[in-house]
Amino acid sequence: MKRLLWLLSILTTTLIAQEEPTTVDRSLEFAKGHETFRNVSFKLHEEEYVRLVKEGQTPKTLMISCSDSRVIPELISSSNPGQLFVIRTAGNFVPKNEGDKTDDGVSATIQYAIAVLNITDIIVCGHSNCGAVDGLFSTDPKLAKLTVLGRWLRWGEEAKKFTLLTVKATAAPDKRNRIAEHVSVIYQLEHLLSFPFVKQRVDEGKLFLHGWYFDIASGQVNYYDPRTYKFEPLLLSRAAGIAE
Repeated sequence: MKRLLWLLSILTTTLIAQEEPTTVDRSLEFAKGHETFRNVSFKLHEEEYVRLVKEGQTPKTLMISCSDSRVIPELISSSNPGQLFVIRTAGNFVPKNEGDKTDDGVSATIQYAIAVLNITDIIVCGHSNCGAVDGLFSTDPKLAKLTVLGRWLRWGEEAKKFTLLTVKATAAPDKRNRIAEHVSVIYQLEHLLSFPFVKQRVDEGKLFLHGWYFDIASGQVNYYDPRTYKFEPLLLSRAAGIAE
């Protein structure tokens, strides 16, 4: 009888373990997507991947975009492997240079892109419906407990203050956020210029900074034109360039 109860206990434990998802089970959920990549996308660019292994990467553009899963730099820019160097952060925020205290991964990656990869263009790409920007105005007490996130959001404080001076207190949150999303892009470009190795390249005409705004619903990108102080459709700039 005891042996029977022991066997039933083992069987029950095994069945329960099989019903509960494991790390392996979770990994298998990603296997289908990887299989599609290997059979389709990788095959399409296989020669390019092999070349990149032999010759190394030589991207000319760094794009700093949001970590938002709806914003995919390579898709937005139709870039192939090896063409785009990417940094993704909450809110597409860029930390300011803090001298000897600067030791974050974002700043280090920017320096690597310039000093080692010799990129010629940096794009800061903001977007609509940004959760990080919305968080700047949040009064939710739960957010106050997210101390790491709270410290990171300080890089959006300038955009928040400017927006609050611009819009009425009664403005709808979506209108307020949309303004802040655009303004933040400009401030992040200023943060980039706080790094001497960025400013030097810009002053020498060897590095160009771009501000983009991606509207998720329409798929359209607007770029910041420093001549007009406005965000204009990127496709119009291409059309104008072709006309010239």
